[in-house]
Amino acid sequence: MRKIVTMTGHASATVALLAAALPAAAETAAPATTAATPSAQDLRALADAVLAESYAADGPGAAVVVMRGGKIVYTGGRGMADIAAGRAITPDTVFRLGSITKQFTAAVIVQLAQEGKLSLDDPLAKFLPDYPQPGAAATVRQLLQHTSGIQSYTDMPGLMNPVSTARALGTAEMIALFRDAPSPSKPGEVWNYNNSGYILLGAIIETVTGMPWHQAVEERIARPLGLASIRYGVGGEDTPAMAKGYTGEATAAATQSQYIHMGFPHAAGALIGTVGDLAKWGQALHHGKVVDTAHYQLMITPTVLPDGSTQPYGFGLGLDALREHPAIGHGGGIFGFSTDSIYVPDSDLFVAVFTNSDAPQTSPAVVMRRIAAAAVGDPYPAFTRTPADLAALEPFFGVYPIPGGGERRFFAREGKLFTQRSGGATLEVYAGGDNRFFYGPATLSWFALTRDADGTPVMDFAANGELPAQTSARSGPIPPEAAAVAVPRAELERYAGRYALGPLTLTIAFTAEGTGLTGQLTGQPPIPLEAIGPAEFRTVGVDARLTFEAAEGPATALTLHQGGQQMRAVRSGD
Repeated sequence: MRKIVTMTGHASATVALLAAALPAAAETAAPATTAATPSAQDLRALADAVLAESYAADGPGAAVVVMRGGKIVYTGGRGMADIAAGRAITPDTVFRLGSITKQFTAAVIVQLAQEGKLSLDDPLAKFLPDYPQPGAAATVRQLLQHTSGIQSYTDMPGLMNPVSTARALGTAEMIALFRDAPSPSKPGEVWNYNNSGYILLGAIIETVTGMPWHQAVEERIARPLGLASIRYGVGGEDTPAMAKGYTGEATAAATQSQYIHMGFPHAAGALIGTVGDLAKWGQALHHGKVVDTAHYQLMITPTVLPDGSTQPYGFGLGLDALREHPAIGHGGGIFGFSTDSIYVPDSDLFVAVFTNSDAPQTSPAVVMRRIAAAAVGDPYPAFTRTPADLAALEPFFGVYPIPGGGERRFFAREGKLFTQRSGGATLEVYAGGDNRFFYGPATLSWFALTRDADGTPVMDFAANGELPAQTSARSGPIPPEAAAVAVPRAELERYAGRYALGPLTLTIAFTAEGTGLTGQLTGQPPIPLEAIGPAEFRTVGVDARLTFEAAEGPATALTLHQGGQQMRAVRSGD
């Protein structure tokens, strides 16, 4: 999911724009080999190796915890909690939790429902009588499940800029940011990850308990369970064990991330803590120490939509398989930090990975899954790079339609292999033997190439190394690209500037040589633009196009065409 993260455990459409995103949507090509559950010594060696491979020692890094059967069997740290001070990350380092906060907020709400102090089917209007319709009709359950239809404030243009995120706002002021925004859908109709919903849940907690939402978390959860480090970010970040948050480079050259006052993420993402305390929390939540069995089942039940489809999300908890083992978890992302966690019930295994970068060298989800899969005795396939026979692969180059929409292209360029999914980045891929191909340690995705009964090339793609396989037959060669054209410097100057793209800013600037343009989305590296028309540019290395609106003078807006979507961005500055 994303490179500028906004208290979400899921990537939003705008967050992924122009990013060098990992391959998405597909499953693995062949069953993994089941191994024995590793010994504690072997698990420690494997986790240490994964950490060393995933994060530089002198840059932002990560802390990891593994708990099995209620006992911590591994903790580790890699990288720097404070680069300038030379302070290393340890298992006791404190991180911003981001959207992992949501499960604490949800648990307090469910406790209140269990105690009869509210009903999950109460409308928002019962607690906030002045809230406008249609959001006022959204139920507590719908707020928990992200089906309220209310506008998520982190998707609103301009609200995630440095001036906005630096503000110290109370609950009523936070709600005022989005209460009058048009609702994208009616309550209960659509699932859409929604930070505003959890701000409102925080307000409901405050109305029912008569105390700030974070104080309710402390008194009902953190203190009784002995979670000393789990606390509100405001003030809590002064602890000496707190990691600094970084962005950009994944090395010692990393810079500190955009400032955000921790009142701004509120009950959607404002808690901080250690991996060890999150493991204790997971043990308590999943073993009946927080809510009773019936209410816990509500928290881990998928959301059912009116059309009968389901969304693998309960109350502040996502439901996702790990190597065909049912699993429960949630990730988090906020300026300077990325986090992830998973609980595997059939192994009574909990793993959490916290990183102190919003653009980490390796996603915490990848590290978490590699360690968790090995811990349950079902590791992901390991690959060793082998020479690729480009001549033998020539018949396999081309377009592979993806079931459900889009396509993936497989091709060679300058002696190297690449794939590119619709709307995504061009990614180098390596031969791994036995007609299998992988992307390196930053992702678990891989694919195998075969032929069907008619001899047609077939790609079995694995997203995150999970079963079952997604099979795509080659539909034909890659169509030729539109020829590049020359655009006069005076015309390029009309396009340079800043454009508001949802909550982010897309900056169009000249290259260092001053001969062309680049596009840079907030928190992401600049991407070269290549003109294919007087006012139309393609993004080099990413399947996207930009068209500018400029009758006279500076362009007033642009439209980003990516992944079948069109997003208009209005000029916001020079």
